[in-house]
Amino acid sequence: MTAVEFRNVGKSFGSVEVLKGLNLEIAAGEFIVLLGASGCGKTTLLRMTAGLETISEGEIAINGTVVNETHPRDRNIAMVFQNYALYPTMKVRDNIGFSLEVARMKPDAIRMKVEEAARTLNITELLDRKPAELSGGQRQRVAMGRAMVRAADVFLFDEPLSNLDAKLRAHMRVEIRQLHDRLGATTLYVTHDQIEAMTMADRIVLMHDGNIVQVGSTDDLYDKPNCLYAAEFIGTPAINCFAGTIEVHAEGPRFVGLGSPLPLPAACKSHDGRSVTLAIRPNEMVIDDDGALPGTIVIVEKTGTDLQFHMQTAGGTEFVAVVPRSTAGRRGDALSFTVDPDSVHLFDGETGGRLVT
Repeated sequence: MTAVEFRNVGKSFGSVEVLKGLNLEIAAGEFIVLLGASGCGKTTLLRMTAGLETISEGEIAINGTVVNETHPRDRNIAMVFQNYALYPTMKVRDNIGFSLEVARMKPDAIRMKVEEAARTLNITELLDRKPAELSGGQRQRVAMGRAMVRAADVFLFDEPLSNLDAKLRAHMRVEIRQLHDRLGATTLYVTHDQIEAMTMADRIVLMHDGNIVQVGSTDDLYDKPNCLYAAEFIGTPAINCFAGTIEVHAEGPRFVGLGSPLPLPAACKSHDGRSVTLAIRPNEMVIDDDGALPGTIVIVEKTGTDLQFHMQTAGGTEFVAVVPRSTAGRRGDALSFTVDPDSVHLFDGETGGRLVT
């Protein structure tokens, strides 16, 4: 069953087109992450789903019913905001149960729902505190509890972890995903953080400049980005990109543009003479004295689990290689790298679209 469907959805603010004819189907129970840089339109799309922004064109359907003209309170959607949006004068139990009071639910039923949500989120001991007495993570749990008691058809999260420190963000990622798995509710989650998207989503919807660039699992976007933008956005450290040309030599197709020609998959023969961008993940680069990609170490970054060598070729091109932490190397050292031809990504030099090889 399709829980949420966007049909040619567009949004304009005056002459500025923010969303451009988006089409997307979300299955019931899916955890979908809308990912993209600031200004790509992901939060606008979320707010349109909630009814907090009007729709300029197209339709949004929830459980098969078009909700373009439906008031936010009648869409049966629960939303968790970036800034928590808690009532400062109310205790935690009252914040969680407020929407139920508005719906005129009986007090005993409200109490049971609030206490059940508190147990699920491990905040039972906080029910009689006010928001000012809570940490950021505790406030976010309260905001989640307020959404839980709604028994909504769709849960919307608008960058809920942006205000938390790195350790707490990692912890809350796990909690939100576990909560989703327990409730089985359809979830739309907005973030600009690729780690959040890659670790939490069933599917990622990557957005750019008001368009959907690619939809797929973490593995889809990481292993088979369909364009250069997707390749550069997904992955840490960022993928290495080199401009050059495909040439077919006697030994097979080669990428020319970085010192020695780099071997390419045999299928690249059909692209002889084509201008391309060659993209290589930093962890796919292997130190090899006979490697075709030489460079000089500019800086060494220690991450604890490995080393990141920031390199520069003789022609001034920079790239990054991830190597084992035991690797010897310091600034000024010359190294060469080899790359498995089957691990490279090739994109058209003009359009940025992925080349099928």
